[in-house]
Formats: sequence, C-alpha cells, structure tokens
Amino acid sequence: MTQVATQRFTFEEYLAYDDGTDTRYELVNGVLVAMGAESPLNLDIALFLITVFLQVVPRSRIGIKHLIAVDSAQVTAREPDLTIHSEASKRAISQEKQAFLQTDMPVPLLVVEVVSSGEPGSDNYNRDYIDKRKEYAKRGIPEFWLIDPTRAVVLVLTLIGSTYQAAEFRGSDRIQSTQCKQLSLTAQQVLTAGETE
Repeated sequence: MTQVATQRFTFEEYLAYDDGTDTRYELVNGVLVAMGAESPLNLDIALFLITVFLQVVPRSRIGIKHLIAVDSAQVTAREPDLTIHSEASKRAISQEKQAFLQTDMPVPLLVVEVVSSGEPGSDNYNRDYIDKRKEYAKRGIPEFWLIDPTRAVVLVLTLIGSTYQAAEFRGSDRIQSTQCKQLSLTAQQVLTAGETE
C-alpha cells in the first residue's frame, strides 16, 4: 500500500473520490492509501469462489468488493474480496447509492479475503491476519475466510462470542463452513482456483 497524498479526507469525500483511474484506495487515518494491484491468482481464486457460491447461495446475495464499515483506529471500512450477504444485509445494502454496509446495518454471513503476500510483521500480513480479524469480529460477522496461496492454507474463522476460532484447511481437506454447510470444496481446489479438478 502506498500513501498517495497528505490531504485529509472525510469518509464521505472518500466515497465520492474519483481520480479517473482504476486505482483502489483505502482510507487510513483520513489519508488515501493506494492498494496494490491484485495478483492474477488472487483474482482467479475470487472468481472461482463466486462460481462455487452460486451453487449454494442466490446470486443476489453475493457481493464483490462491497465496503463494510468497521470500528478501527486506522480505517473506516474494509473491502473484502467477496461477501456472502444475509437476507437482511442484502436488503440494507440494496437501499444504498453505493455498496457500503454502514455500522447500523445488518452484517453479512461471511466475508472472504484472499491474502496478499507478506511475512509476519509486514503491513500486508498485519492487515490481513491481525487487523481485519479483529475488525470483522468486532463487527459481528459470523464467518471470515482467509485464503493464503503463499502459505497454501485456507483459514475459516468462526465467530464464537466476540472472537474468531480458526480452522485450518490444506490440500485435500474438505472446507467446513458453518454459514454454507452445503459447500463441497477442498482447500486445494480453492488455492488453485479450481485448476486441480
């Protein structure tokens, strides 16, 4: 992530911001920070998961890059790669001008983040493994998937009370989801975007 300007933005200004490029930004402490380009594999994984979730969830409840307000000292909202909405969160977001679930709106059933590469202690690692985990738990999202192609693991985090309990899936392990129990999917299929089928 690269800070692009020192000008401070309100969240409303951030939502309306358009610099005429396809650059994605996150608002961190009021400052726009450019998000790096997604790797082709990360995009393939997200696309593959859409095709899988379409088999068990109505299309209207699958969200791509929907903003979710979080309670954090650093950021105002996160933009998961994939969101599986509850009926209530889909109804709420459908009423908005932008795909943004505000703090007073119902939470989705599940969010998916395909991890950017980074070693423990790096900004990417801390953002994906530590910050988002706390923020999504605090928001009350029942299930959070962290897909890490570099480490060849799919973590399914299930909210128990106010914290996530992690289950790790690798290779031929069948992924267990409390929110989409009818899924029939292995970690390897996810990590290779279905190329092992």
